[in-house]
Amino acid sequence: MLAHAAAATLAGGRGSLICVPDQRDADRVSAAMTMILGADQHVVLSADAGPAQRYRDFLAVSRGARRVVVGTRSAALAPVQDLGLLVIWDDGDDLHAEPRAPYPHVREMLVLRARQQETAMMLAGFARTCEAEVLLRSGWANELVSPRTVIRQRARVDIAPAEDRAVGSRIPRPAFEAIREGLKTGPVLVQTPRAGYAPSLACERCRTPARCATCAGPLVLGGPTTPPTCRWCGTADHAWACRECGHRGLRAPVRGEARTAEELGRSFAGTTIRSSSGDRVLPQVSARPDIVVATVGAEPVAEGGYAVVVILDTWLTLAREDLRAPEEALRRWLGAAGLVRPGGRVVAVGDPGHPVLQALVRWDPAGFAERELAERAAAHLPPAAALATITGEPGALDDALTLLSLPEVAEVLGPVPVASDGKGFTDARSGRDEQRAVIRVPLASAEALAAALGELQRVRSARKLDAVRIQVDPLRF
Repeated sequence: MLAHAAAATLAGGRGSLICVPDQRDADRVSAAMTMILGADQHVVLSADAGPAQRYRDFLAVSRGARRVVVGTRSAALAPVQDLGLLVIWDDGDDLHAEPRAPYPHVREMLVLRARQQETAMMLAGFARTCEAEVLLRSGWANELVSPRTVIRQRARVDIAPAEDRAVGSRIPRPAFEAIREGLKTGPVLVQTPRAGYAPSLACERCRTPARCATCAGPLVLGGPTTPPTCRWCGTADHAWACRECGHRGLRAPVRGEARTAEELGRSFAGTTIRSSSGDRVLPQVSARPDIVVATVGAEPVAEGGYAVVVILDTWLTLAREDLRAPEEALRRWLGAAGLVRPGGRVVAVGDPGHPVLQALVRWDPAGFAERELAERAAAHLPPAAALATITGEPGALDDALTLLSLPEVAEVLGPVPVASDGKGFTDARSGRDEQRAVIRVPLASAEALAAALGELQRVRSARKLDAVRIQVDPLRF
């Protein structure tokens, strides 16, 4: 569909720019472009092309020899001549957010380009973010959705209640039956949220989390024959014993894709089990009736689509301590469900009454985004409000807050301790004492806040004060 949109724009004499999260997506769109437009009619701008090829492609774009560009995050600034269409695929993917200052997001850059260059813009994907919902409510964007009859014909989505995890069963009978039936007609995708074998261990008797005797870090299992190893310091503990009850048995409350593949291999003897995660990501699989176990984001595309898609451990995806956890969970599940063939089946294992799973069953990302935005507006959280964070050592942060001239409506929350990696968790091993302050203003005062932060940076640079990190509307805070 993106290739057809670019072809229609090119037929009208204008260029197109399509931004996707990663190289696998770029390869898929590039293959579709070659099929629709023909060879040598577009370029792919990404780091994987290498500096020489990338520069040649950049020159071809800047000179107008190529007017269709496909690329990852950095391609958002490509100098396409006679630009007529801007596209971002799956704008909720955090790969679209630049991790280096000034931390731009591809969606925001494309919105600015669309306004300045008077071009069309399309936010495409299976899910809808709250930011996209804001654009829709403001009248800046219009909704393009499939009719409900088409959605019902596409796939059947069911929820299988999770069995008691204390018993040790992860895959309930309805999910097993769906996998068995799906293997009669084609490949089956099993999505699991964690990589590895057993990324979390606990005492078999008292359920106390297993910790390293050297640094108190969490113990993990890398395989069925390897000893428990510390995730932090890498120390292997061959003689582990629970500090609470002295028991030596271990259990895995959370199981990774390797363990899941092992369990499915025992249950479906004679069936090929393929794994896709980490540095072993499969780009594509054939139409053979195999089982593909993949972590989130590493799901390969199946030739003709999957007969059945099974989503495991939904409780674990929803348990993340993050403002965007429900939105991110639905986005990941819809992305996996979108790989099913017409008439296929999707089975998610979890609580049938959970609102996020209900949105999956109804295939209603629009309604979910609307409710999520209403909740954030009530709590004065982005994107219903403008927010900025200032992170640094206590002295530098105190200086920054003293020099900052904020609008009267601004709220300053904190400072609070944070880890040096910026993920919001205090890590005693880092040895650094960083704090973070959160500044929140209504959307109407967003420009005033940005101007105040810009002036703060200029003053601090002129006085050569200790560095602080400032982020406006960060994905996580």
